[in-house]
Amino acid sequence: MKSASSARVVALTESRLLGAAVAREAGLPLLPIEERTFEDGEFKLRPLESVRGRTLFVLQSLAGTGPMPVCERLVRLLWLLHVLRDGGAASTVALLPYLAFARKERRTQLRDPVATRYLAEQLEASGLGGALGLDVHNPAAFDNAFRIPTVHLTALPMMARHLAARLANAPAVVVSPDVGGIKRAQLFRERLAAQFGRDVELAFLTKRRAKDIVTGGSLAGDVAGRIAVVVDDLCATGGTLIRAALACQQAGAKSVQVAVTHAPMRSGLEAVLATEAVSGVLVTDSVGLELPAGPTVTASGKLVILPVATLFGEALRRLVAGVPLASLLVRWPPSLEE
Repeated sequence: MKSASSARVVALTESRLLGAAVAREAGLPLLPIEERTFEDGEFKLRPLESVRGRTLFVLQSLAGTGPMPVCERLVRLLWLLHVLRDGGAASTVALLPYLAFARKERRTQLRDPVATRYLAEQLEASGLGGALGLDVHNPAAFDNAFRIPTVHLTALPMMARHLAARLANAPAVVVSPDVGGIKRAQLFRERLAAQFGRDVELAFLTKRRAKDIVTGGSLAGDVAGRIAVVVDDLCATGGTLIRAALACQQAGAKSVQVAVTHAPMRSGLEAVLATEAVSGVLVTDSVGLELPAGPTVTASGKLVILPVATLFGEALRRLVAGVPLASLLVRWPPSLEE
């Protein structure tokens, strides 16, 4: 890795606020770029200072929030990576707080696409030197899709710290809303137990999705009399989280808290917040929500948004300094991190 003096953070307009926050946390300058959109929808991107020989951390959240759809965000990221390479950048590293197309990482039906691999191939074609993701849908698929170094950061520790302080000594159980999320729930359960200094129970729901039809919903595990913490990587339409919350309520849970890293669809987040069975929702600003510094709580107190800039900033400081990232990664148990 180049010295800190040669490194820069780069962010397009749609991710500029989050990019600027990450740059501040990392102690790195934010590279100025020119962005022009023409009448026919074409655009021009250009760095406004020399990038020759520099290490560039290019941040783009690939979520369709706001007026810009996912595919346009992706094309703009690809164009920017290419122009930076053409400008002589020594290395470009993509910072992807939210990774689009991560839910279709394998074939479940005949002739299915493998979208995560296709996305990786497009990014690698730009000459990308590495990629940092945050709580992607399937960490193994993320690693396997790329042929360049990947880093999988996790927001689970910060969410566990926040919930531990909020729940105090109340009995808790961590719930995965489907079988596929059990590993994530187990990692979060270990984090929460480490914060509490005592054991935390684990439960999960059965669920099968085919052609957008969801079946199943049996709850395995004891939630009665406990605060159920439903953990998932993202809230899209909110349907999975709502089903889990209702199942926990019917099984006698004292209350239900939801903790998700990503909320790419505001309507889905609003649907979960409107569900009476849900007492609180914890999410991050990974999709680029415009937030002041520190945790933000809605007027009702039901929604808490944690910023990811500190996490990405620390990762960049370590990358520039050549310091191990072990304590920031999703695959390490608490005993090796704390």
